[in-house]
Amino acid sequence: MNESTLKTWNGLRGKKYLLTLVVVYLAYLTHGIQAIVISQNSENLQALWGTNSAGISQAISYTGLAKFLTVWICGEISDKVGRKKMAAIGAALYAVSFIVLMTTHSYTLACVMAFLFGAATSFFDGSLYAAAQESWIASPGSSVILIKGFISVSGTIYPLLVASLRAAGGTAWKTGLILPAVMSVILLIVAIVAPYSYDEEMKAKKASGQAVQKKVKGALDADAQAAAARFKVPAPKWLVVPLALMGFINMSTMYSAQQFLTRYGKAYAGMSDLAASGLTSLYTIGSLAAVLIWAFAMAKLRWRTLKILMIDLCGSIIFYALAMLASSTIMIQVAAFAIGFFAAGGALQCGVTLIQEFHPGPKGRNLGIYYTFMGLSSYIMPVFASAMNRRYIATIVDGNDLSGVAQRVVDLVNNGTLTPQLVAEGLAARYCLMINLIFALLGLLFCLFLVMNYKKWFGQSAMAAKNPGETY
Repeated sequence: MNESTLKTWNGLRGKKYLLTLVVVYLAYLTHGIQAIVISQNSENLQALWGTNSAGISQAISYTGLAKFLTVWICGEISDKVGRKKMAAIGAALYAVSFIVLMTTHSYTLACVMAFLFGAATSFFDGSLYAAAQESWIASPGSSVILIKGFISVSGTIYPLLVASLRAAGGTAWKTGLILPAVMSVILLIVAIVAPYSYDEEMKAKKASGQAVQKKVKGALDADAQAAAARFKVPAPKWLVVPLALMGFINMSTMYSAQQFLTRYGKAYAGMSDLAASGLTSLYTIGSLAAVLIWAFAMAKLRWRTLKILMIDLCGSIIFYALAMLASSTIMIQVAAFAIGFFAAGGALQCGVTLIQEFHPGPKGRNLGIYYTFMGLSSYIMPVFASAMNRRYIATIVDGNDLSGVAQRVVDLVNNGTLTPQLVAEGLAARYCLMINLIFALLGLLFCLFLVMNYKKWFGQSAMAAKNPGETY
């Protein structure tokens, strides 16, 4: 075993913790499917549950509501009970939810399962991000970046699988829910079997008593003090509010596109089923490319987090505008890839780092604040989409006010290739993309304020390369 391999092996804390990383990445590979499973199977689920596109958006919103209500507390619970229990509970909830979603005819029960999806994801977020870092101590940043990579892999492949299953007809589409259900069962088994370094340390803490707890608290205080020591002039305390709101903005610009691109391409732009599903795959390929490029820029070029977030927001604005103005399939496909790159390629993770840089304190607390606003976004945006769906359905399908609809809508309906229902869905999706553009603009304005004051607070430009040893 050469020296490089030995360092990597030691960094992974030994052979037994490789299985812990399997749990982490299998969980988020499954999560990449869960995040889009309802929207990708929308038409079949509408028929199964006896609802419409507005009802589908409403169901998705319950996933976000659960995350909003549970993500902070799950992090706190994970520190108390350990990683194993949290991971196992999350996997069990996933398995039950996938199975019930494809068998129930009750819309109410489907919404309950969507809520459990969000709660299960909070169990993962509260335990497995930490478990990855605790298992790969030589490069904890890389362990977290790989989580995003696994989400992107399943998010790329799954839409194409769903489109193929729909083309097969009959009940073949249910295979798209059976697959993640089986993955969840496997995950549950591995999560129970795998060891967790944190859980083992908890046993040592019980044996050592309060002294260990004080040592841990002291380390957390030292970390916050080191972050605070970077300030030349203290930043205003009120910055924590817009920094937390960046969690809402970053989640909105990412999550909404992931949910609505397929619907937008098919219903508004008149794309085929397979081509429209491919938009979500292009989006996730873009996000995966960004993860690799931004990881290189931060590690090798020493770019600061704020610089990357500025680029992400600028790119999001440009390509959301392109998506809305696109007059051809290729333009929408380019926009989908670029939105994935800029809006979903690490902007959320940059926001987490940013709140710790400008508001030093316990990382768990800052993470809880930030993720709570993320959860709020994943609830509000689907509710908003549901309301827009109902509005356009009333306008186009029911014919309440056709004069207020753009001529393009009339043409799409009259050419016989699209139903009024589908066009209503496409218009609602387009409206949500426009809201994302506005959010990205607001986020950019706030980041510009941070850039303008960065040198005053830290004594150097936000655009300059990081000094050796700096983590932001």
